[in-house]
Amino acid sequence: MKTFHCQYCGHPIFFENVKCLQCGSALAFLPDRLSMAALEPVPRGEGLWRPRMRRKGAASQARYRLCSNSAQLQACNFAVPASDSNPLCASCRLTRVLPDLSQPDNHERWYRTEVAKRRLFYTLAKLGLLSMTPPDGAADGPVFEFLADLPGQQVMTGHCNGVITLNVAEADDTERVRRRVEMHEPYRTLLGHLRHESGHYYWDRLVRDGGRVDAFREVFGDEQLDYQQALQDHYARGGAVPGWQDSFVSAYATAHPWEDWAETWAHYLHMVDLLEAAASYNTKLSIPGNEGEVEEVINPLETGLPDFNVLVDQWVPVTLLVNSLNRSLGQEDAYPFALSAGALEKLRFVHDVIRETKEQMTLHAPAAQAVAAAPEAADPAAAAPAPAQM
Repeated sequence: MKTFHCQYCGHPIFFENVKCLQCGSALAFLPDRLSMAALEPVPRGEGLWRPRMRRKGAASQARYRLCSNSAQLQACNFAVPASDSNPLCASCRLTRVLPDLSQPDNHERWYRTEVAKRRLFYTLAKLGLLSMTPPDGAADGPVFEFLADLPGQQVMTGHCNGVITLNVAEADDTERVRRRVEMHEPYRTLLGHLRHESGHYYWDRLVRDGGRVDAFREVFGDEQLDYQQALQDHYARGGAVPGWQDSFVSAYATAHPWEDWAETWAHYLHMVDLLEAAASYNTKLSIPGNEGEVEEVINPLETGLPDFNVLVDQWVPVTLLVNSLNRSLGQEDAYPFALSAGALEKLRFVHDVIRETKEQMTLHAPAAQAVAAAPEAADPAAAAPAPAQM
């Protein structure tokens, strides 16, 4: 994700900030502008806020409320347009079930999970895959249930019929690393989980419902293969078969074509998000094969999705830079992957599906906005469904 700047004083700010450390302005993310903004209370506005203007005497006509999860639980920094009847922001209204917040540590786990989810939603919105300002207080996108283990009841992270369930234990660094080591995974993050599960959601929307199943099978294989049996076989053999790197982005992607798609989808979101971050710092690269030539990293979320080869040409040196920076600080590689020609073919398929979808949405907007029914209010006591996909 790109770095933002306080529009009042110009100081760099980040996506999670709620206050500018330079000028002291209150900060919030404005979903209708897809940008961070410095805000000030509206005089006699009964809880309304407006963008803070630099020019003396100037006043913005835009009006916002803070998400109710900000005022009540200090767990969100999104604003809600004043015309929107829903007290929750476009992201928080999709969280249908919360862990028991009266239990120690669950509030912090939930907060970290929501931070990761808001990053996911920013990327999906920039790609044109959901609306951050659905009309009439509605919601757009998958429904989320964030749950904690109970005695005798373990929560499994997964997706089922538009509902993404996540075990908030993944928000604990120690527990997440333990699971990563136990499962022999090179990479495991909260954001990575949510990106992966969103891939299952968008397989239903863009592949199954989008008339792309035959094209999908040509690249990823037949998803009609028994899913539960495929997972059992995957774990029984201790993971992927030898030589998986030739065709897959990860070992887990070998378990089933659905998992292959979800892992590839998540990887593509990694790609465009990291390139946007690099572009926001005006990063310049020497592209392999073009010795002596230096080019500036493009922001694929601002300029429109470029040709896939352009993304790959910039992606490789950016990841080398990121890993080198990590190693200089004594950290492990942030990007522990090497993409083969087979994996790149699948990434290209995801790229083409997203670009086609974005072009169609742009052509037919706003009529093509897919707005789902507003989910129920978050209910800490509700039970999680058994996920069909992990």
